[in-house]
Amino acid sequence: MVKIKTIGILTSGGDAPGMNAAIRAVTRAGIYNGFHIKAIYRGYDGLINNEIKSFTTENVSGIIGTGGTMLKTARSKDFMTAEGRQKAFENIQKQEIDALVVIGGNGSLTGAMEFAREYDICCIGLPGTIDNDLYGTDNTIGYDTTMNTIVECVDRIRDTAQSHERIFFIEVMGRDAGFLAQNSAIASGAEAAIIPEDSTDVDQLAQFMERGIRKSKKSCIVIVSESPKCGALYYADRVKKEFPEYDVRVSILGHLQRGGRPTARDRILASRTGVGAIEAILQGQRNIMVGVRNNEVVYVPLSEAIRSDKPFDRKLIKVLNELSI
Repeated sequence: MVKIKTIGILTSGGDAPGMNAAIRAVTRAGIYNGFHIKAIYRGYDGLINNEIKSFTTENVSGIIGTGGTMLKTARSKDFMTAEGRQKAFENIQKQEIDALVVIGGNGSLTGAMEFAREYDICCIGLPGTIDNDLYGTDNTIGYDTTMNTIVECVDRIRDTAQSHERIFFIEVMGRDAGFLAQNSAIASGAEAAIIPEDSTDVDQLAQFMERGIRKSKKSCIVIVSESPKCGALYYADRVKKEFPEYDVRVSILGHLQRGGRPTARDRILASRTGVGAIEAILQGQRNIMVGVRNNEVVYVPLSEAIRSDKPFDRKLIKVLNELSI
């Protein structure tokens, strides 16, 4: 096994608040433990194009509380090709990088897993995604901040919904997972959440309307998890047709959810997993994601982390239903 001296770090895919805190943690913990750190800009594209720079502790000073990613990010189509991965590996060899820390979500960690298999390089993943859909960790970096952003937005929309006695369908991110929609609905006092884990038809929408609209309550908030087929616009149109007496509006929060200063919870999670990545390398771990489960740092094989069946607590659906009467 190659002795690891130099660690490369990159962020890939959609940005998430707390990524900079993770970059800082990996850099500082790595240097503390005697490693050289090389930062790779613009995700896997940066590996292919050799956009790589040596980092010191000064490079990560003052970034723990900033949003986005100082390393920039991209969804690399070239890295999906054998030619692209070959070029990336050649640059890793030129830069004498012995291990790679990848901060990102499902697609990014899938890329890391395939790269590790193809070229036998040590890859460590950190769960950087607002969707909270990576298996084996209770929360992902960016999820808590995004939750708080959504709740703040819903609170503001609630003001105008009540003033005009309107129904609002508010669309939030989440990819194929309903964690953001369900939990933000509970936290904001929404009347309903439409999520991938629980099918919704017109009859159920009628129940939502009856539950949410009463003599003493003439406005309603429904949180909808994003979907190319059945997003907030789809459900709003259905309600307009089925219940023309209601004044229905749509608000798609979009990329507003990705920005902003990370919460303390996300900064701590990023710091713990970043240090955990260096500890994993010191222990000889390979091709794992560092997560936190039951407040303990855990190492999850990349093949498990990218599973699409992260457990969803269906009791939360019951909680929302009982509180929205």
